[in-house]
Amino acid sequence: MIYAHPHSRRSSANRRLLEAAVTVPSVTVHDLYEHYPDFNIDAQAEQRALQTADLLVLQYPTHWYSLPPLLKLWIDTVLEYGWAYGPNGTALAGKHLWCVTTTGGLRDSYSVEGIHGHAYEDFLLPLRQTARLCGMSWLPPWVLHGVPHLDTDALLTWSTHYRDQLTRYPTWITDSN
Repeated sequence: MIYAHPHSRRSSANRRLLEAAVTVPSVTVHDLYEHYPDFNIDAQAEQRALQTADLLVLQYPTHWYSLPPLLKLWIDTVLEYGWAYGPNGTALAGKHLWCVTTTGGLRDSYSVEGIHGHAYEDFLLPLRQTARLCGMSWLPPWVLHGVPHLDTDALLTWSTHYRDQLTRYPTWITDSN
């Protein structure tokens, strides 16, 4: 799991999700902002770590309809031509990519009629295409909307469900396809 939150200590939702994920024995969490505060990413070390994974989870808060800057840089740096895609770029082929993200806006705000004018999935097109280019299977995204409006009980429910999904991987994939 690649965790990318520029202000993790101030986060309630992403931190709760992260705390649930680390309880799953098969999950390795890699906090980008903790490992690379200088934004100097070690592409080879990251590639070695990715080769052992079957599932790549990208967990982050949505920032201006996109990824936090360090996660975008990580993708640009680590998913190199000739390694992740292109000639001989098959290192990630056959793996699964699961986007787990949070938004401040409510679910209804992400619709043609809503303030954002698009379904949330429209904003994930670059990630979906990245998965396709790298030969990865794109899993249905898991989006936790309206984070500022969630109470402690709701966050507990979401984090428990998240932990259960991670624990049940890969069996739940056939249910979603």
